[in-house]
Amino acid sequence: GVPIAGRQRAETEGLIGFFVNTQILRGDVQADASFNQIIDNVRLASQGAQAHQDLPFEQLVDALAPERSLSHNPLFQVLYNHQQRQDEALQLMPGLNATLMPLDNGSAQFDLALHTWENAAGELAGNWNYATDLFDHGSIERLHGRFEQLFAELLERPDAAIGDFELLDVEDRAQLAVVNDTARDWSDTEPFVHRHFERLAQAHPEREAVRFGDAVLSYCELDQRANQLAHYLREQGVGRESLVGVAALRSVEMVVALYAVLKAGAAYVPLDPEYPADRLRYMLEDAGIGLLLSHDGVIADLPVVEGLRVLNLDHLGLADYPVTAPVVELHPEQLAYMIYTSGSTGKPKGAGNTHAALFNRLAWMQEAYALDASDAVLQKTPFSFDVSVWEFFWPLMVGARLVVAQPGDHRDPLLLKALIQQQRITTLHFVPSMLGAFMAQDDLAGCASLKRIVCSGEALPADLARETLERLPNAGLFNLYGPTEAAIDVTHWTCADEPGVSVPIGAPIANLQIHILDSRLNPQPVGVSGELYIGGDGLARGYHLRPGLTAERFVASPFGSGERLYRTGDLARWRADGVVEYLGRLD
Repeated sequence: GVPIAGRQRAETEGLIGFFVNTQILRGDVQADASFNQIIDNVRLASQGAQAHQDLPFEQLVDALAPERSLSHNPLFQVLYNHQQRQDEALQLMPGLNATLMPLDNGSAQFDLALHTWENAAGELAGNWNYATDLFDHGSIERLHGRFEQLFAELLERPDAAIGDFELLDVEDRAQLAVVNDTARDWSDTEPFVHRHFERLAQAHPEREAVRFGDAVLSYCELDQRANQLAHYLREQGVGRESLVGVAALRSVEMVVALYAVLKAGAAYVPLDPEYPADRLRYMLEDAGIGLLLSHDGVIADLPVVEGLRVLNLDHLGLADYPVTAPVVELHPEQLAYMIYTSGSTGKPKGAGNTHAALFNRLAWMQEAYALDASDAVLQKTPFSFDVSVWEFFWPLMVGARLVVAQPGDHRDPLLLKALIQQQRITTLHFVPSMLGAFMAQDDLAGCASLKRIVCSGEALPADLARETLERLPNAGLFNLYGPTEAAIDVTHWTCADEPGVSVPIGAPIANLQIHILDSRLNPQPVGVSGELYIGGDGLARGYHLRPGLTAERFVASPFGSGERLYRTGDLARWRADGVVEYLGRLD
């Protein structure tokens, strides 16, 4: 909005009164337009609007009938007001002089207003007026600094494309460099999660590893059963870069199968038996899976795919196979698992994640949250979602206990509460909507064993976070964020007394970097929204047999030669303290 004097008729020049009207200027700022071109466009828009300056703003609102709200001004929320200013006293009549004095009534009529004055010498001054329930003082200070910086650069290069100008100042760059300085050196540790489990099986063979209902396997028993299946898989031709499908309900057999696939040097592809048959058929054919592991109660409902061999885990007869691990040469960049994700468009696509990326993610998680032998982790996430990956492998690579929920129990808060109490669960994951259902129960006093509640998959409401911390005071609440294309999670936040509407997604984890960029891959400053890009050691290899889509979503990084960034399609912004706020999807 722009105020205009409203005195274009000669008869109004000498009249005392308020004739000011507000005009609305429609702006169209294209990234490839120059500053000079934008000024020309604004000039034309302003001249066009002045031809209709006698139309009262109120009549325009009535004619357009926008949806009204008491929270903001209709049609526009940002005002610019420029005036010519006389610094000397005004002589209104003989003996009566007047001096201009600023008046601050302590309120803001608009979300944001910029007032500028130009004196007779051509000097420009101004101030900002803003709604304090929308902006804090620091935000306006940063806006003012970037405004000055941008104009200084525009005056030096008025013909350059406006999208090529960066808004980051030296302080912003320094802060983002600190936030993204996440380097951790895991080089002295073997980067294969199943081999960490194997060492624990040798050191603590009788320690309980997995519990599913009444079925219990020790570390030694799980290791030996997985080794026998791995030998069998090798005999069937499974090896490096093989993709082995697993279609199973939550069970001991599922856990054995996942560990066996890794021990055989292959990558597992989870196929949820609850998926429609057409979706399963598409995934099997798209992945080119030749070997599928399943069990009784599932096999009969699986789709028939030409060339697919289905092995029934309940009837393999592996007693004569070696109980020691097969000798398999592995490389950290080999695939460990491939999970199909629909994202927001089109058919499912397989995102393949490497051993190195998986180990980096779990090594960070152990450094951050420190599981030990006294802990019990609940596995309840359907294994077609990547949260299940840390549920299956993190506890057993550090000596903790894995408790597997019965099929379907992940949907029932009452059954989950009973399992938490019976098994003294210390660590589990909730999507926020399920956490809300869990917190709706009356009595959670029996869940005092909980130490770590991890949330991801949806925006976490701040009021839910506060309620959780209040009712489960022994537990820490951690909000994580990450796509399937980047080894589970890439940012983390420890919840406290969250003041906002939603909880931030935090800062990058070890060896990952977060960039919030505009459409030309320029970094966005604090408080300015942009697309969230991910870089670093956690990125997936790409989409299986989709080179075009891989090239579209995994792009060359402008920040380092040979590096890649993953375009998430998510909208986010930096807070002043270097924390990332999630704002939703771009589409």
